[in-house]
Amino acid sequence: MSFIATRDRLVDALRPAVEGAGLDLEDIEVATAGRRRVVRVVVDRDGGVTLDDIADTTRLVSRRLDAEDLMGEMSYTLEVTSRGTDRPLTEPRHWRRNVGRLVKVSRPHHEPLTGRIVEAGESAARIDVDGVSHDIVYTDVAKAHIQVEFNPATAEADASADASADDREEG
Repeated sequence: MSFIATRDRLVDALRPAVEGAGLDLEDIEVATAGRRRVVRVVVDRDGGVTLDDIADTTRLVSRRLDAEDLMGEMSYTLEVTSRGTDRPLTEPRHWRRNVGRLVKVSRPHHEPLTGRIVEAGESAARIDVDGVSHDIVYTDVAKAHIQVEFNPATAEADASADASADDREEG
């Protein structure tokens, strides 16, 4: 069986179980590592995925793989993981789940934009780039990735800092 057929068969078999557990099946990757195959199942949901979700989904997927003999005779290693920040934003739900975060967007014939996602709908998102709003139509996006921030600027943090400064001035 080819890699594509195996992947497609896995998606068809696992999607109902994963979605039944309240998660989105984002991707399935199958790779060969020596005499074993590595099956990586990527899941997500609104509000994020917890370690308990990963553990429960691992058991669920493992049972389904074994019960339906989806991997055949070759042994495999199963990895269940969340999307993480390194995966591209390719679906409206990815944009929605990242409202408030910094994103770098590349579009054909445009300079890349880096700004904060302030709104996300079914066909477009609005990002703020240094106080200027830009509407980004998903079909125009070549690539979009969340930018990791170690000290993200938030309205709450700014308000808290302002309040602390006011308290010091009054004291």
